[in-house]
Amino acid sequence: MRILSLIKPDTRRTVFTDQAWAQLGDVAELVDPHDTAAAVDAAAGAEVILTSWGSPRVDREVVAAAKPAVLLHAAGSVKPVVSDALWQSGARVTSAVKPLGEGVAETALGLTIVGRKNIVATGAEVAAGGWSRDGVGEVNDIRVGVLGAGWVGRHYLKLMGNFEVERAVYDPYLSESDAAAMGAIKLDLDELLATSQVVSVHAPELPATRHMLNAETLALLQPGTVLVNTSRGSLIDEEALTARLEQGDLGPVFLDVFDPEPPAADHPLRTLAHATPHLAGLAGNGRLRIGRHIVAELERFRAGEPMLCEVTAADMDRVA
Repeated sequence: MRILSLIKPDTRRTVFTDQAWAQLGDVAELVDPHDTAAAVDAAAGAEVILTSWGSPRVDREVVAAAKPAVLLHAAGSVKPVVSDALWQSGARVTSAVKPLGEGVAETALGLTIVGRKNIVATGAEVAAGGWSRDGVGEVNDIRVGVLGAGWVGRHYLKLMGNFEVERAVYDPYLSESDAAAMGAIKLDLDELLATSQVVSVHAPELPATRHMLNAETLALLQPGTVLVNTSRGSLIDEEALTARLEQGDLGPVFLDVFDPEPPAADHPLRTLAHATPHLAGLAGNGRLRIGRHIVAELERFRAGEPMLCEVTAADMDRVA
């Protein structure tokens, strides 16, 4: 099974170990995947196309030359690389959203614990010569609200199953029975925000989710609520969040994402919130989980088994 890689060599080395790369088999790797003529020449007979961050869109010329059976995207959203021509060809498409989502959820869990323990503020006080446990709590006997039940939200809910908490989820595409299967109750957005002591944001970036947390909905948060956003900055109205934080009654707020990125050097949320530079997804050596996942997806495809992260054209309106 011949494979065409449209992954930049530098990127490929960050997501595939040499062992994982060798497991793929016969791979044609381009020095410059954006060289369309070279891609078309190399595409002949390729049944599999590999893409990742920075790959070109798989357009009509490449599809016509390769006639691929499957596209394996070694990154998250496939939207930057798929085309109408690819969907129309009947090629199947999968991604690395599972390992990426797990990495984001694990980071969100860590921030949740740090927030409930108030570790940043109490640690700063100790460094300044003080000694106080004010505002310290546990991830127990509280409601944890999750916005979005995609790969990230589901894994975060699973991780929360290790704690004595009530899990709640808001997702318009999720049924009550599906929520129950995850150990959660399904709530509408307003009720979830008004009754949760932790709110973790995992909804996809879509026109319908832009500023889902705005002045009106942020006002519903209880005093002391821990807010974590590891999804996308556009989901929160940053001006409204700044105003809410200036009231001084929320618990720790963790922002790993902004709109746009990076935020301006004098952006008030750099200091009003606990800000990090979009690192919740797999970073550093963590990206190697992606390569192992892609190898496993290809093995499932070859064996005629369902791929774990397959998406279709019909999914594009509701996934990131």
